[in-house]
Amino acid sequence: MWDQGLEQEWADLMRMALAGDSAAYRQFLLCVTPHLRAMARSRCRTLGAPDSETEDIVQEVLLAIHLKRGSWDSSRPIGPWIGAIVRNKIIDALRRRGRRTNVPIEDVMDTLAAEEQAGGLAQMDIDSHLATLKRRQQDIVRSISIDGDSIRETANRFEMTEGAVRVALHRALKSLAQLCRIQST
Repeated sequence: MWDQGLEQEWADLMRMALAGDSAAYRQFLLCVTPHLRAMARSRCRTLGAPDSETEDIVQEVLLAIHLKRGSWDSSRPIGPWIGAIVRNKIIDALRRRGRRTNVPIEDVMDTLAAEEQAGGLAQMDIDSHLATLKRRQQDIVRSISIDGDSIRETANRFEMTEGAVRVALHRALKSLAQLCRIQST
């Protein structure tokens, strides 16, 4: 994961810090932070979390290192210990976020704009596209995108929270956009 010389330097600094050397601890934090940031950014991208969460994760990792520094076994390498903390903080961030996925509106707009230029979809095409969705997603898309109901009206009709309606609509539109991309290739 990290260069062995670098990892050894961190371990030496942490040992001195655990022995009460606050300057060594400050130096440890300064040395390790850029590497934590790079690791968090890389893992966020791999797992589909937005880059904007990277700095929050780094701060949580630094706090966890501070609070748990006494749990590091100084006879073992420090890299895997730090890596485990980063992994756990990323997992925590993903859990807090739920399974939401951010899809830029531009991804959907291109597909919708092409359909409008072609004169719109025939009712039969709309029905066949909607049929690929789960029943609740179909109802939500019809309510908001076709019937023109608001999020609040749709939420009330289906006895859902407005947030749940937004998530379901977002997922449905993402699925429809992907279907349209596949069909256009």
